[in-house]
Amino acid sequence: MKNTVVTFAQAKEKNEKLSMLTAYDYSTAKLIDEAGINAILVGDSLGMVCLGYENTLSVTMEDMIHHTAAVSRGCENALIVGDMPFMSYQTSVYDAVVNAGRLIKEGHAHAVKIEGGKDFAPHIKAIVEASIPVMGHIGLTPQSINAFGGFKVQGKSLEVAQKLIDDAVSLQEAGAFAVVMECVPAKLAEVITNKLSIPTIGIGAGAGCDGQVLVYQDMVAMYSGFTPKFVKKYANVGEIMKEAFKNYKDEVSKGVFPAKENGFSIDDDVIEKLY
Repeated sequence: MKNTVVTFAQAKEKNEKLSMLTAYDYSTAKLIDEAGINAILVGDSLGMVCLGYENTLSVTMEDMIHHTAAVSRGCENALIVGDMPFMSYQTSVYDAVVNAGRLIKEGHAHAVKIEGGKDFAPHIKAIVEASIPVMGHIGLTPQSINAFGGFKVQGKSLEVAQKLIDDAVSLQEAGAFAVVMECVPAKLAEVITNKLSIPTIGIGAGAGCDGQVLVYQDMVAMYSGFTPKFVKKYANVGEIMKEAFKNYKDEVSKGVFPAKENGFSIDDDVIEKLY
């Protein structure tokens, strides 16, 4: 069944859990879509897992459009959400609407995701008024790591916990159709989930959220960098790939590959006439 912002709202009403994974290319998106995952996030995490950056801050609008378009070509049923990269919306409400429009028009996303709390409610409101669905993102917002002093759990103190609640409500009031909560204590995330009428999608925010999202390279052990505590590894695809690469190298070195069945034949008389 085609996933839309309407089916997301219906899932919240029916207490049905929503699944979401990241993807950055056609072939991976196609596999995720065929597996029945509800939504694909084309995250600016591509900066780290695809482009090798230290963090997400260097990712550009062109990067996001390029990868989102590739993902869109591999999907039939998943809701495609494109990340708004650093400084694509912080500069002004106008810039936010223009760049969100590019992700929809050029990247063929179905919705966009914006990091930040109530300070960005005006940006979300304007984007929604332009008929573009917006997914919010609160808690640990990777584009703010310099302000946070690193990747840290958010909401442990009374002051910050209350701010997260206020932020979530503000995003809902601005028109967001869902909110991602990253690295938020489970009990707090559950309080926020129960307070909102729109779905919450957790990443390191406990089982009380309406859905979950993970970076796919993390959950299949393809990314050799830091693995967050909240990640569960469902397969060791990275090791399987490395073993395949090593076997290929070994067979090429020994002349085992390509074998006769991996090539194409030609009549001997044709070859003889070449001399």
